[in-house]
Amino acid sequence: MKQVIITILLTLLALPVMAAGTGIDRANQAYKQELYNEALKLYLQEAKQTGVSSALYCNIGDTYYRLKDNVHAVLYYERALLLDPSNDDARFNLEFVRSKMQLPDDAGDSWFSNWVDQTVSRLSSNAWAVIAIATFLLFLAAVAAYLFLDNVMMRKIGFFGGAVLIVVSILANLAAFHVYHKATSGKGAIIMPQQVTLSTAPRAPRDKQEEAFELQQGTRVEIVDSIVDKSSGKWLQVSTAGGHRAWIIAKDVEII
Repeated sequence: MKQVIITILLTLLALPVMAAGTGIDRANQAYKQELYNEALKLYLQEAKQTGVSSALYCNIGDTYYRLKDNVHAVLYYERALLLDPSNDDARFNLEFVRSKMQLPDDAGDSWFSNWVDQTVSRLSSNAWAVIAIATFLLFLAAVAAYLFLDNVMMRKIGFFGGAVLIVVSILANLAAFHVYHKATSGKGAIIMPQQVTLSTAPRAPRDKQEEAFELQQGTRVEIVDSIVDKSSGKWLQVSTAGGHRAWIIAKDVEII
């Protein structure tokens, strides 16, 4: 009797896993058959019922791209990278779709900051933390070699190797903090309409002087501040890659 009860419990526990796998399998099958609307419905249903993942967000982005909805493809590739910066498929697809939309580079205001951000973001904050800890432990071993070994060559290796390792450890710590802050700040957003005119104040521009600048669909911005206007609703102050700030109505963006 006890064995029967255990078997039933194990079967019940396995049902959600089986259902989740079935849902993904059905979505993947629909995608392969080019039934993209059906695949999208199943992927979104899967995200709602069983939770999100970087791979699932990437699949949703792929499906939106097949449906020629590039802005939602960009949004979901960004969400995939937010969960897992090492998702190379999402990163490649994001760059591809952004190039098709002719979007300007939004990773930084210079090629160097752009390169640094892209390089650092290829690993998660946990991976960078592991590298930081490992290199620090190796640094301690190098210091011990320098202090306690009699061999001149080994002491030189310990001294110069230790100097390199402590620099790498510090840089890895900084990278871990950067990726963690980027993933948890929750301030990234995507412009959704074809083109929007931002305002210098948290209200619709009344004249040309209150028009700040225009942003095209798919542009990434960072949310700086927010305010609720009783007549027009919620407004967000956003910052562009170049550091320009202006106000936009909240309904015109989607949070990453």
